Amino acid sequence: MKKSLSHLPKHARDEIRAVTKIINEMIDAEFIILFGSYARGDWVDDVYVGDDGITYEYKSDYDLLVVVKDLPKYEYKGYRDRIKKKARRSADCDTRISIIMHSVDEIKKAIKRGSYFFVDIKKEGIQLHSSKRFRLPSVKELNIKQRKGNAERNFKNWFESAKGFFKGFNFYLEEKDYKLAVFSLHQATERFYHTVLLVFTDYKPKIHDLEDLGIRVDRLSSRFKEIFSKKTEEEKRLFDLLKRAYVGARYDMGYKITKKELEYLAGRVKKLKNVTEEVCKEKIKSFSEQI
Repeated sequence: MKKSLSHLPKHARDEIRAVTKIINEMIDAEFIILFGSYARGDWVDDVYVGDDGITYEYKSDYDLLVVVKDLPKYEYKGYRDRIKKKARRSADCDTRISIIMHSVDEIKKAIKRGSYFFVDIKKEGIQLHSSKRFRLPSVKELNIKQRKGNAERNFKNWFESAKGFFKGFNFYLEEKDYKLAVFSLHQATERFYHTVLLVFTDYKPKIHDLEDLGIRVDRLSSRFKEIFSKKTEEEKRLFDLLKRAYVGARYDMGYKITKKELEYLAGRVKKLKNVTEEVCKEKIKSFSEQI
């Protein structure tokens, strides 16, 4: 694993070091590892004007893996989100931060079984911090046939699960139980995203935030980018209704959604279902062509 940030511009080095300091101040991390585009060197920082005349900014996230010994302690108290909020409030960092958090045992087991998501992190990642209390195991790489098998199993399991929740949405919509309908729609969306992530990377983060999951999926295929368009305030509002449904539809007495809003969102999720199936089958086929 690399340890140098010298390939990055100064502002990125400064931001990453500031975030690393925040993490170390808040939790007892065993490892903090930068992975993804900023570790590889293919990050994007672009501003452009679209055909609609709107100015768009596309900027890569800082992807961070935080490894801890006592994961339940930090998960229960929501440290992942607390770190992100503190970093956003800090004048030292204005780049979006994407954090995944796992225990030492989880990381060791994943690398030993050849999980290519974590194997790639160990090969390409940049170690920002180590407590020096643990060592990561040697990399075990799966061959193409094994990766294809994993992708096929993940697709069958998660795509069917997502379709089941979409079917549940239609049932609750007919019953006019709109809160259970939107919760089922949220779960269908989450599971379609999980399907894509698992087929492509053999990994899904333990998060329910649809915006975060959508950003991760967008990186894998541009065909997902416009499914939940947020160009207008109304589109943003409708997506936020779906995003908040995981908690709001179950626990918030003030959460409300109409049949018309549900039908709009269902149309987007149906599009997500179709694109998920097409993109995942193409990916699995690509594995077959390499065997």
